Amino acid sequence: MSNDTKVMQDQDTAILDKWATEPDGPVALYLKQTLLPVEDSRIIFPPTYADIGYNIDTLSDGKRVATIDSVGSQANRLEPIFKSDPTNPDEWLVPQIEIDLGDKTIALLDLAHRAADAVVRSSPELFLKLIEPAFTELQKKGNAGRLCAIAPTSLVFGVWDSRGDSGVKCPRLVRSIIRAWDVEVIHAAAQFNSSWKLLKGDDQKELEEEEKKKDRKGLSEVGLKDAPVTFRKTDKIRQFVDGAPNPEARVLGGVLVKENGRIEREVTVNLVALRNLRGENDTETDALRKYLLGLSLVAATADMELFLREGCLLRYAENSDTWWQVPRRGEPTQVNLSRDTIKHYAKTVTGHFRDEWPKVFKDKWPKNGTMPELKYQFDIEEAKKLLAKKTKGERAADLEQSS
Repeated sequence: MSNDTKVMQDQDTAILDKWATEPDGPVALYLKQTLLPVEDSRIIFPPTYADIGYNIDTLSDGKRVATIDSVGSQANRLEPIFKSDPTNPDEWLVPQIEIDLGDKTIALLDLAHRAADAVVRSSPELFLKLIEPAFTELQKKGNAGRLCAIAPTSLVFGVWDSRGDSGVKCPRLVRSIIRAWDVEVIHAAAQFNSSWKLLKGDDQKELEEEEKKKDRKGLSEVGLKDAPVTFRKTDKIRQFVDGAPNPEARVLGGVLVKENGRIEREVTVNLVALRNLRGENDTETDALRKYLLGLSLVAATADMELFLREGCLLRYAENSDTWWQVPRRGEPTQVNLSRDTIKHYAKTVTGHFRDEWPKVFKDKWPKNGTMPELKYQFDIEEAKKLLAKKTKGERAADLEQSS
């Protein structure tokens, strides 16, 4: 490494350290990316939600805005970027915890609710010995150090122990969302042609009689009869209004992003929330904030895959990104966040917690040079207990009724 390169790295590190630790630092880092559909039609498929279909809002000027990927979905897509070779802990940025489900193993980094996931709560060695004490430490003492050493991405992407005794709720440090602005809903129609016409007449009659019997599936449901697909399966919306097909009941076929419309991904790194986190003492507080900033920047600057779902394959419009430093007052200023700088910083600030991992995971982190295996066993009996356990709200209601 040349002297000039080292000087630049030291300067960048000093700036990042200030963002992480100094109260008068910027309140956020912000990025807006323009995305484009791969197909010229500009038709893409948003996610669908129960009862409402696509999540689309109409603004006062008549423009319609569609959610293309929610904040929660973006977090779940980004978190697995921290998965690393389990046999090379020197390259880990976070502990590579796995849960054995019996016929397969799942990484903690793949769980939607992170450290508060039901699968974690049903793994007693992991939850009772590590996660629950970490939640309790955070809830009672405000010390995030233990959770940061075990499951740091639960702090980066947010976690809520909504079903646990602690009730701890940590805001996301990295928030990302994709929206499409100025869209029109498109509808789809399809016709399923079965092998019905190939059957003998007697077989057709026999199957039709069987279909009429109580609790039997329809022939089209099992693929034995032709079926049009033009309306959504719902009893809440009328299929026809005044003799015409009701658009609200039609099968959804994506949204058309108009010529002057746009698809945008917005990413925010919340530095206020970061600087509100603290460790057991001042030294650990500084280490914790720097470490979480390093992880947050790795996540925020990652080129994520933009194949979001069938019919929604996007690409980045620009060759590079422009990040903005948002001050408490005044105008945002442009900052350079090169991936090489961030990678170097993240690896450096991981050092403090890397030293903690052997102490935290104990026998799972052997001292004789063999590889650590942070694997924990899911217990179906513990999962059953979750079904019987009352939430805080239910316990409070019982107490109120008895008083």
